[in-house]
Amino acid sequence: MERENAWKKYSQEDKDKVFQFAEEYRVFLSNCKTERECAQEFMLRAQAAGFRDLDEVIEEGKPLKAGDRIVAGNMGKALAMFVIGEEDLEDGMNILGAHIDSPRMDVKQNPLYEDTQMAFLDTHYYGGIKKYQWVTLPLALHGTIIKKDLTQIDFAIGEAEDDPVFGVSDLLIHLSADQMDKKASKVVEGENLNVLIGSMPLSEAEDDEETKEAVKANILQILKDKMDIEEEDFLSAEIEVVPAGTARDYGLDRSMIMGYGHDDRVCAYPSFCAMLEMDVPKHTSVCLLVDKEEIGSVGATGMHSRFFENCVAEILALCGFNSDLSVRRAMANSFVLSSDVSAAFDPNYPSVMEKKNAAYFGRGLVFNKFTGSRGKSGSNDANPEYIAILRDVMDRNEVSFQTAELGKVDQGGGGTIAYILANYGMQVIDSGVAVLNMHAPWEIISKADLYEAYKGYVAFLKEV
Repeated sequence: MERENAWKKYSQEDKDKVFQFAEEYRVFLSNCKTERECAQEFMLRAQAAGFRDLDEVIEEGKPLKAGDRIVAGNMGKALAMFVIGEEDLEDGMNILGAHIDSPRMDVKQNPLYEDTQMAFLDTHYYGGIKKYQWVTLPLALHGTIIKKDLTQIDFAIGEAEDDPVFGVSDLLIHLSADQMDKKASKVVEGENLNVLIGSMPLSEAEDDEETKEAVKANILQILKDKMDIEEEDFLSAEIEVVPAGTARDYGLDRSMIMGYGHDDRVCAYPSFCAMLEMDVPKHTSVCLLVDKEEIGSVGATGMHSRFFENCVAEILALCGFNSDLSVRRAMANSFVLSSDVSAAFDPNYPSVMEKKNAAYFGRGLVFNKFTGSRGKSGSNDANPEYIAILRDVMDRNEVSFQTAELGKVDQGGGGTIAYILANYGMQVIDSGVAVLNMHAPWEIISKADLYEAYKGYVAFLKEV
């Protein structure tokens, strides 16, 4: 059952649409490299498209009606969008759920130090990464600092043409005999992912005990002069270290995009865009974009929190349903696409994949009946009745799709937010875009797959 390459079906007009949508996504990906930046951008776009803030709607107290558009933010790092449908909310929702966090390095709370007249930031990596991939790259700092008076300072350094960049050094090949004998997981240790940010001493520094760390002092002076930041302000900061630079067209035919954070913004973006296509759906349409998936969906902004459930309860109350039972019914009757990326088949590394059940570039939206690892451990395993419905919807809307597993049976595996939503009794399946270099600083996707995901998400919201 080999699926046909989607590029073959496109007319020139279709290709123009694919490239236009991909260019808009490429710009978004370049500008939104953290969950805060993504949530802020989506919130602004949602409000511009007529979505009203849930808190304002609650305060107003007017009943909701079919076609009303609502958006709720969660601590600036996650959000949920609703387009109220014709059917009662108790009858269920069509939900697109994706995450907007990505693997990276986080700056520690007490990070700034000097060693041999070089200033560094100490980091703790976030999510599953190959640590050796993050050395000798130009890196940028994206962060939010909250001062004691609750003043918020947002910044991104390393993205503009005239910005400095930062990096983690590596040992030169001439002295790497011992290093090269280590396992890949030990070639670069987590505690050695220290970001070099300066080497020039403060010119006014005197040679006394208080100014021995003159390079660190110079960095602190720069932070004070340019951003009004003191060293203690690192205690209440979230600073993320990400690859510097924009996402780029990839390949001579420009059929692909290389960028940081495709996992999972390549699914979040078309999910958001699909919501903008909704007028008055039959069933309430939802786009849920969450944080912390890469570290287990924990915390107040992750999928394990009660944020989404609370939003549904508030929406139900505004629709005239005020019982806990209504919330349970609405959740249990819902259908979900857990919109997360899949591993693309890489002919350079064929041994980890089983070719009949792998995802391929250009063959469209990927459905993963199950993820998990070794015996489907930790997996949501979608029901065939639900898959049959999706097959019908995708075929009727001429959406190119494929099915896949995440590698060979005993090779490895991974997880998504699917099982968490399935805990409510929802029908859930993982679906998304195939990615090469997943979790590397620079990942690659096919523009055709991105576009087919968008088409598939629109079809799902309108017709399931």
